[in-house]
Amino acid sequence: MSEKILSRNFGVKDSHTLKVYRETGGYTALAQALGREPAAILDEVKKSNLRGLGGAGFPTGMKWSFIPKNHSGPVYLVINADEGEPGTFKDRYLLERDPHALIEGMIIAARAIKSALGFVYIRGEYVEPWRRFTAAVREAYDAGYLGQGFDIVVHRGAGAYICGEETGLISSLEGKKGWPKVKPPFPAIKGAFGQPTIVNNVETICCVPHIINRGAAWFAGLGSKTQGGTRMYSVSGRVTTPGVYEESCAITLRELIERAGGVSGSGRLKAVVPGGSSAPILAAHEIDVVMDVDGLRNAGTMAGSAGVIVFDDTVSIPEALMVVARFYAHESCGQCTPCRESTGWIYKMCHRIVEGKGRKDDLDTILDVAKRGAGTTICAFYDGAVGPYISYIEKFRGEFEALCQR
Repeated sequence: MSEKILSRNFGVKDSHTLKVYRETGGYTALAQALGREPAAILDEVKKSNLRGLGGAGFPTGMKWSFIPKNHSGPVYLVINADEGEPGTFKDRYLLERDPHALIEGMIIAARAIKSALGFVYIRGEYVEPWRRFTAAVREAYDAGYLGQGFDIVVHRGAGAYICGEETGLISSLEGKKGWPKVKPPFPAIKGAFGQPTIVNNVETICCVPHIINRGAAWFAGLGSKTQGGTRMYSVSGRVTTPGVYEESCAITLRELIERAGGVSGSGRLKAVVPGGSSAPILAAHEIDVVMDVDGLRNAGTMAGSAGVIVFDDTVSIPEALMVVARFYAHESCGQCTPCRESTGWIYKMCHRIVEGKGRKDDLDTILDVAKRGAGTTICAFYDGAVGPYISYIEKFRGEFEALCQR
């Protein structure tokens, strides 16, 4: 069992308050960071092997370093607290139970990138996390942590999954339709309001105070060779004890399922989604895989947002794909033709198959449409949808064919 870093205060009474956060060592990292040059903070985060914990897994320090050195205007820090990926529910725990960790991490990150203003974009449905975090921001202002060179604006989203994509989020933040933008330019060059912007998710920034307090070498040593630290895995589905588990990035998927009490239902594992609904599925024989970014990528799937969904052998894979396909058809922003049209077509075909009215040719059509559309759209939404379309059918084709009439 890994040392608890991010979730260390989750069982502490009133852990969301400034008083308790200070009593448990809060804001001591900020005091250290204020005595360091921005370049030194950036270097420490680079050496820690901290990678983005919201989906893409990009090295955090490297992302920060993309801010143009000669830029003389504003630089913005944007926190993605949208957490719309099905199967993922760890950022809400941080916002509800340790909101000052995010605030402290933001102030330190802002010093590293020379930002005077940060935005926190919170998913609209997260009412209690929004209340808790907003109250913590007020406490931080009253205590003088904010308003002394760095300010935070809290912005509530309106429930659009596409606003979890960084450029879609920025568009929404600017008051526009939440449509992703073509990259390049990347947000670090031209982001919010046309200015250089760093977008990180909640969990990523909550790691920063611990890196400053205890050092990059310590943090890097908690994880795997290519990804430092622990991370919070949202484990749901057919497990005995669903919940959020903080473990080393070097844990295997098999070990993580055992930490959650093992497979429930029939007790016989069928498949696992390892990184939120857009991650390609893994069959039962594929779970001896390290749960870091590179380990899962090498296994043909992705770490994503670490939303682990467990299926026992009573789960219908065609029905599961139909549910996922319905979600992507509903949440496509409609900007790109391959995504707008294909997600709807594929959902209709999946629905037809589940009703017993499908044809075996439908499976080849789904695979063909999915593979043709990958990499042709403005953002990664459709690429994410393609992961389950292809992997569910290719790994469990027999189940789909058994439902088809001809």
